[in-house]
Amino acid sequence: MSTLAHTMMTAARSADSGLAGPGELDRYPYAEAPVADRVGTSVWDGADHQELGRVGRRAAGSRGRGLHGQLVQQLGQMIVSGDLGADRPLVPEEIGQRFEVSRTVVRESLRVLEAKGLVSARPNVGTRVRPVSDWNLLDPDIIEWRAFGPQRDDQRRELTELRWTIEPLAARLAAGHGREDVQQRLTDMVEIMGHAMAQGDALTFSRADAEFHSLLIQVSGNRMLEHLSGIVSAALQVSGNPVTGCDRPTEASLAYHGRIADALATGDGGGAEAAMRQLLTVHPEVERVVPAPREH
Repeated sequence: MSTLAHTMMTAARSADSGLAGPGELDRYPYAEAPVADRVGTSVWDGADHQELGRVGRRAAGSRGRGLHGQLVQQLGQMIVSGDLGADRPLVPEEIGQRFEVSRTVVRESLRVLEAKGLVSARPNVGTRVRPVSDWNLLDPDIIEWRAFGPQRDDQRRELTELRWTIEPLAARLAAGHGREDVQQRLTDMVEIMGHAMAQGDALTFSRADAEFHSLLIQVSGNRMLEHLSGIVSAALQVSGNPVTGCDRPTEASLAYHGRIADALATGDGGGAEAAMRQLLTVHPEVERVVPAPREH
């Protein structure tokens, strides 16, 4: 096993960690919802409290981003799942009390959700949930939240269709922009996937898989495609596809990755494109449902 393969397999077994950095000042304070909107039922009373607990555990278990990142995860999942419907007011004080976090953490979290198109904040109006049509559906976090929520089937289908549009073209283009260092890295990723599959290490396989596809898009020579590499990485993490995903790596998926790498090395754009289409083929006997997220 190469040193790179050993290092990556070791790193994959370690939990992701990291704290969110200090939040920047909002361009204006998040105003409280008008009094009329706050009279009566609390915004949280309509949510499933059992679901809230499950979401909280998932956020804490899979995200090492501190309180700020965990709150973004919790609120984001609640909005995407429909627990917090469109135009619902989000009052910082209520959120802080419900999740036992400071107002600063709430403001930072709402600002992140606003950047994703999930909420809007206006002076004298307050913060409200935005309709689906306003969401940034290409945001990797929203891709994940949709994939593990009620829209999981739609998200799986849409991701598959998007990858069919992006990756075969990226593979063809990459064959004409090969660099020796990138080619070696792609070959290394195939080697790592092979070792990981032999050891039953699905996590390492998935991470090498994601890097392989990200590298391929980045070397395509098309800067607009490069910006889509994060979407493909997110799709790999939630696809549940035994051909391309990490849950059930197979000899076939490994072979297709190898064929792509070989085609790129020889400048065979047509061969790289064909191998990518084979890799993206969904086995007909596979249930088209995204699996539930694994506990870490």
